[in-house]
Amino acid sequence: MESVRLRYQTIDVQGFDIHVRGLRDNQQFSDALGEAEALGISSAQWSLFGVVWDSSAVLANEMATFAIEGKRILEVGCGLALTSLLLKVRQADITATDIHPEAGNFLIENVRLNSGGKIPFLRAGWNDASDGLGKFDVIVGSDVLYEREHIVLLSEFIERHAKPSCEVILVDPGRLNHAAFSKKMVALGYSHSQHKPETSGFLSKEFKGQVLRYLRLA
Repeated sequence: MESVRLRYQTIDVQGFDIHVRGLRDNQQFSDALGEAEALGISSAQWSLFGVVWDSSAVLANEMATFAIEGKRILEVGCGLALTSLLLKVRQADITATDIHPEAGNFLIENVRLNSGGKIPFLRAGWNDASDGLGKFDVIVGSDVLYEREHIVLLSEFIERHAKPSCEVILVDPGRLNHAAFSKKMVALGYSHSQHKPETSGFLSKEFKGQVLRYLRLA
């Protein structure tokens, strides 16, 4: 990877100190081999995976007290995988996935910084019907509905990887696609609820989005 400026930070997630190496800001870019371009990731979008956004901090805080025992959990569109790192510190069975060609490399380093066990990672797109991930009890993600086409892509990806009984928790910062996505999930047999984060004092500004929760019981 060409030289980019990095940032190291420690994020307090309800008493868990999570150490994260990310990009210094969202103005960084490095795609010498054209991997990102080949995946449809533009230069303007390239850096977005490498910043801890408010939505990912909200998701991590939601999962800090989530009941994890006996559950196989998947984080989609993980970026810097703050939630996966938090769940691994809690000794959860967590797998992460993202389409960005650098997400896996950053995850390896961030696992090392947190002295944690390996987090299984797969670089895959939501339209990859043969990714081999398997089925999960819980699927989580943050700010994953930023384009209209993601409504169908993500809902179909979830359907392929959800066990008959499955809980889906997504944090949306207030984009306009979550209502249509919720209708799609209800059609797949999920109940739907949403709420404001119970606390967002860890953020520098008010969080205007919602925590979306979908539950299907076999």
